Amino acid sequence: MLLEPILALLGGLVLLVAGGELLVRGAVAVAERLGVSPLLIGLTLVGFGTSTPELVVSVEASRTGAPGVAIGNIVGSNISNILLILGLSALIVPLTVSASALKRDGSIGVVAALLFAVIGVTFGLSRPAGLLLSVGLVAYLVHAYRHERRVEVVLVEGRGAAFDKAVALEQLDPPHMRPLPGLIGWVVPVAMALAGLATIIFGGRLLVSGAVDIARLLGMSEAVIGLTIVAVGTSLPELGTSLMAALRRQTDIAVGNVLGSNIYNMLGIGGMTGLIAPTAFPADIARMDSWVALGAALLLMLFAMSGRISRLEGAAMLLAYAGYTGWLLLRNG
Repeated sequence: MLLEPILALLGGLVLLVAGGELLVRGAVAVAERLGVSPLLIGLTLVGFGTSTPELVVSVEASRTGAPGVAIGNIVGSNISNILLILGLSALIVPLTVSASALKRDGSIGVVAALLFAVIGVTFGLSRPAGLLLSVGLVAYLVHAYRHERRVEVVLVEGRGAAFDKAVALEQLDPPHMRPLPGLIGWVVPVAMALAGLATIIFGGRLLVSGAVDIARLLGMSEAVIGLTIVAVGTSLPELGTSLMAALRRQTDIAVGNVLGSNIYNMLGIGGMTGLIAPTAFPADIARMDSWVALGAALLLMLFAMSGRISRLEGAAMLLAYAGYTGWLLLRNG
């Protein structure tokens, strides 16, 4: 009885990851043929592309009446990005943090988490709230693009988290396709992007269906499933990118990937979900988990103020995540 929803959830995760890869590679290839600058491609197509799985899952869950999965996915992804992913990365190698990235992107991440938490206890994820979050993301991207253009010549020293998030996949596993001649050079990448999008949509529906069924069969709340299994599952691309960056000693990318992802999650995914499928916040998430996400963002700022996240601090993050997950299970019980 339980096997089918578990297989549906796992299958959905596989399709989300595969679809995201196809979408990013196809979209980047099309943009390159159109002559779009690599910086703009990074900040928009790659950044949004790697966040599409989370977006589809939250919109689909909200649309089908599973707000615990929808909101839990957004909030839980931010918590796991910081406490789990950065904690593991820091255990591999202490993480160097750019002061400029921390000042700009870290601060924006804290403001975004605070805004999302306040929305949770006031209006819920309504269309006006979604519009506010979406406008915030657009303003952030415009600011980041202007800033990154000024530092593009000295990119290694000057880039911020937004650009690190955007080019992380490109540097670790380049999404570029070898240019193809003639009409086929347009047809193939467009087909890849469309196939990737279709795969993500189908995978998102499969994952949400499996998660809701698992919650019902185990007597768990949808919010707990969304905050844990779904959130970590949709964050697998960020997990792989940050761990690979840490292994290759590209620690600025490991940190920037998480900072950028969290901003996209709160402002972009939260905003689009509110605009497309408005939903109320589950009471437990509004009362507690949104503020845990804010606390995790503040903890990251505190640890990173020295310019480095040590192995001891990484272990503290992991312990905090283990404690939070254990508390969730006890709350559910």
